[in-house]
Amino acid sequence: MEGENVSFPSTIMLLGFSDYPWLEMPLFGVVLVSYILTLMGNSSIIFLSMVEPRLQTPMYFFLDNLSVLDLCVTCTIVPQLLANLWGPEKTIASWGCITQAYLFHWTGCTECALLAVMAFDCYVAICQPLQYTLIMQPQVCVQLATAAWSSGLANSVLQATLTLQLHHCGLHILDHFFCEVPVLIKLACGDTTANDLSLAVGAIPFALMAPLLVLISYTFIAKAVLKLPSADGRYKALSTCSSHLVVVIMYFGPAIYVYLQPPANSTQAKFMSFFYCVITPLLNPLIYTLRNKDVKRAWKRILQPQSEVKPSKE
Repeated sequence: MEGENVSFPSTIMLLGFSDYPWLEMPLFGVVLVSYILTLMGNSSIIFLSMVEPRLQTPMYFFLDNLSVLDLCVTCTIVPQLLANLWGPEKTIASWGCITQAYLFHWTGCTECALLAVMAFDCYVAICQPLQYTLIMQPQVCVQLATAAWSSGLANSVLQATLTLQLHHCGLHILDHFFCEVPVLIKLACGDTTANDLSLAVGAIPFALMAPLLVLISYTFIAKAVLKLPSADGRYKALSTCSSHLVVVIMYFGPAIYVYLQPPANSTQAKFMSFFYCVITPLLNPLIYTLRNKDVKRAWKRILQPQSEVKPSKE
């Protein structure tokens, strides 16, 4: 079925998980619960770091940025996903699709750069502990975070703009549950070689250099930890960066799997994207807070006035 040749369609159909209609209602429940918990978990991290002076450190500053990124991804993708899973309508307006394309690419690239910055922070904390406060000064942390956000924004503006300028014809159907640049490129009816090349080159700093910097940082961290004389010292050093390492594996693992996946295997790619967009933002605050004594103490201090009132009444 051929249609008019336009720069971008006014409405796009998202197939999502329509191949498995029996799965849509269970997925709706999972996504809704994950959405609520994600908003609560990431917002609580930002709130605690603002009101608790002991959490106003470089580590929690970068963790705040990570929480903001998770909130952006969740609020950009999940509401439309919930609407499509609940009702028979599987479409998305052009403005919504464009917003998803820009914001998802921006947050994805920024998170890659931010995880590399957090790995550098762990390296300085373990390998250069005496110079940590001198190296990771507040202005340096702000500059590193700004560089991560700015580089992600620049790549997003370039890639998404080039993609949205492609011409589309025929049925405007995406075999996905949200709009992202690689899938939108496949929707075009013309030659997309330049877009594919631009996307591959633009991904080098984020999908190649950022994981490489993380690997280098943890190589030095591992060498420094092995040189520590006491087992207690090694345990404390590993606990400092263990949460970040788990998040790195959880983030880069599915992302590499999805974007190096053969195009024919779209079902597995969608479920991996589902894990990245829905589950990972939920797990990130849990990983950083469940075993974190500083966060537990911060909650106790906030709730302390309430616990002091009860004994006075007895």
